[in-house]
Amino acid sequence: MIRPKLSLRRPLAVLAAALIGLTGAAAVATPASAHHTTITGTVACDQLSGERVITWKVANSEKWKTATIKKVTAEPSTPVQVLVPGNEPVDLEDVAIPGDSFVEAVQRVPGDTASAKLTVEARWGILRKQTNEGTINLAADGACTPAPKCVDASEAKYSHTFDGPKGTATVKLDGDLPLCGDEKQYFTLVSYFAPRPQFATPQYVYGEPDSDFLGAGQHEIELNVGVPDCHTQVDLIWGGVDEVIDPLVEDGPRYGSKKLGENAAPGNRSSGPKGWYNGGSKNCTTPASTFASACDGSVTVSLSNDGSLSKYAVEFEVRGENGWSKTVTVEPGKADNETVVPAENAGKIEVLVDGEVIENGTYSWERPEDCPLPTVTTDADCETFGLTASNPEGGMPVKVEFTYGDKTETRTVAPGSSEKVTFPAGDEEAALVVLPELGLELEVVYAPEGCGGGGGGEEPGLPVTGAAAGGIAAGAIALLALGAVLFVMARRRRIHFTA
Repeated sequence: MIRPKLSLRRPLAVLAAALIGLTGAAAVATPASAHHTTITGTVACDQLSGERVITWKVANSEKWKTATIKKVTAEPSTPVQVLVPGNEPVDLEDVAIPGDSFVEAVQRVPGDTASAKLTVEARWGILRKQTNEGTINLAADGACTPAPKCVDASEAKYSHTFDGPKGTATVKLDGDLPLCGDEKQYFTLVSYFAPRPQFATPQYVYGEPDSDFLGAGQHEIELNVGVPDCHTQVDLIWGGVDEVIDPLVEDGPRYGSKKLGENAAPGNRSSGPKGWYNGGSKNCTTPASTFASACDGSVTVSLSNDGSLSKYAVEFEVRGENGWSKTVTVEPGKADNETVVPAENAGKIEVLVDGEVIENGTYSWERPEDCPLPTVTTDADCETFGLTASNPEGGMPVKVEFTYGDKTETRTVAPGSSEKVTFPAGDEEAALVVLPELGLELEVVYAPEGCGGGGGGEEPGLPVTGAAAGGIAAGAIALLALGAVLFVMARRRRIHFTA
């Protein structure tokens, strides 16, 4: 009766053991004996230490009998301990497991452990003894590594903001971890003078670049630079001030991927907008012009390029009337005082840069205050009234209108020459001399002495020789009168007369 029952129980135990091995987290070998332990395990990663933490569960197969663990063998060979609330952990060995119950023990193994096995020998009273084992695969989850306490500068990621026109930027270290040790990462904001509002060379650093670093617990920095009030380029670059290029010249080095926001390293290690700007509304030069009129009608134009923003050569164009034009290039910090616009082209002068008239760049010739005035002398006798206009050297041709009675004569007097007109003597007491271009008008009195009885007679008591003495005296008197009139009409300018 007993033998058939025993033979049936053995295959059932084998089948149960096979099912546990297929479905459990740990592979458990279960003996043929009814008295046994079932060993399974679960694993976790301790990121503080980088160790695998295995929790072994050892279950007692007997419902009414206590199992006492007598021997424990672990692979890897590290302590296997039962965590007792409120007390120090105890080794799994010699721990008693009540019937139909289990005990949990913790084992710590290195983070790169691929598998672990726990072998347990247990006793039920004096006669019953059984050894069982359980295994667990640790390789499926990969290695356990400790959570980093800092980030290496070579692997750190950043984010940034950038406002080129205002010359401001921020850079922030991503995440909560600082850079490791004494590592520092510098970033620099720099602005330039530029020849165009688009990228062009040469460029020269404006003011002082602003540079700062992240590290030593510093997670965010702010950068600020001055931006010139002209064409400019502003760059946010990876690195310190030793990375700044000054000047930026054609075929010279460039920042390339060092600019934050680039597509390649290191600039692509910071997320944010493109860290560069080109713009500005006017040239980084200070072109200026002054004008000086000469008595001969020409104008000397002085060109300068020496203002605080003058970083580039300026090409001036000086235009006069009648198609006259001259191009002059002035280097930064220099001036040119040799451009003379001829008199015939100096009616209206314009100074242009890049096709536009510069500020205060328009002028027309004006007669200088110190230019000598033409002079008028007389040669009068009883028969004729002669008037001579003389124009000094170094001046402009002068138009002179002579009117006596109902007759008018007009002459243009070249510089350094004279023109004379002679009228027949008449009853009119004065001639009118007008210099219309100079705004002068004067009366010349005809009053020769000794011309009684029809204007040609001899005044008693006056000798007459050759050119009558009375005529010479009259000429002298007329010259004095003319001098008085010229003095008034010439706006107090000094005029020289000769008889």
